[in-house]
Amino acid sequence: MIWLTWRQFRGSAAMMAAVLVILATALALTGPDLATGYSTGIAGCAQDNTCDRFYDRFFDEYQTPFMAVSLVVLLLPALVGLFWGAPLITRELEAGTHLLVWNQSITRRRWLAVKLGLTGLAAMAAAGLCGLAVTWWSDPLDKSAIPELALMAPLVFGARGIAPMGYAAFAFVLGVTVGMLVRRTLPAMALTLAVFAAIQLAMPLLVRSHLMPPVTATFELGKANVDNFGISRDQGGSAGSAQIFLESAVPGHTGAWVLASDLVDPSGRTIATSGNPGTIQVSTTSGPCAPSGMGAGGDGCMAEVNRLGYRQQATYQPLERFWPFQWIETGIYALLTLGLTWLSFWWIRRRLS
Repeated sequence: MIWLTWRQFRGSAAMMAAVLVILATALALTGPDLATGYSTGIAGCAQDNTCDRFYDRFFDEYQTPFMAVSLVVLLLPALVGLFWGAPLITRELEAGTHLLVWNQSITRRRWLAVKLGLTGLAAMAAAGLCGLAVTWWSDPLDKSAIPELALMAPLVFGARGIAPMGYAAFAFVLGVTVGMLVRRTLPAMALTLAVFAAIQLAMPLLVRSHLMPPVTATFELGKANVDNFGISRDQGGSAGSAQIFLESAVPGHTGAWVLASDLVDPSGRTIATSGNPGTIQVSTTSGPCAPSGMGAGGDGCMAEVNRLGYRQQATYQPLERFWPFQWIETGIYALLTLGLTWLSFWWIRRRLS
């Protein structure tokens, strides 16, 4: 039975192995230079305190390959479910070859166990190796990425660490289960893709942020959490206002996944949320926010705003929780995989003929 399953699977396995070899070769050839460029740049910018500009230049230079390898890891589990899982049983059912195997002293459960075990382990190994290789290669870029593409961000988190292995296992067994229920290859592939995509969207939007209680804290305003800061004056010049655009970042917690970022007044009332301007009344006739005091990029006026009691209130998941989140989410997908596996064995015994 193992030999027969391998003969049916070896073409797909060879194609997957070729893709992994090409990807691993590209990462191995470019990874050391990427790490060296990052280390050299950090050593240089630390001397003149220009690391923010270095991060921007460095990430912009490698943004295209960064997005490309992340997309490969994100798509791999879906492709496993689509082309390995969904057709695995349906092609046997459509051709009727399962009946021939069952009449050769092979039980239904053994037939299904061998197919799930051999192909499923290969899918998990491929996704796991791919995810860990990309995690190693992209480490310098993850440290310098913009907040929307930081390591904990939903678009990047699923393409790093061990989570792709859990995704691949779930997608594969999902495809097998749907194929057994639908019994037609093309409808099974379409339904597998739809269900897997829906769950992959629901996990970061509805579940992941609650895996551990988020942290809520207040921070002073500064370059780390203010995206844009400007002063507007009335026509007479006797009064004015400061407009503040908050960024999805928190000071001292680089790489955190910011769930909410609000500008609050001294009483704690929310003035604006991230991406929307907050307006604060300040004196523009004298003091740090006057034209004569707006030197050094408006740092004095920003300090005045902080003195008045305005703060950023942020709710976030810190970067230190990356690996705990990886293990918890992988465990969730493992439980879903076990549930679908049980359903497959129950269905093949009670309903499939």
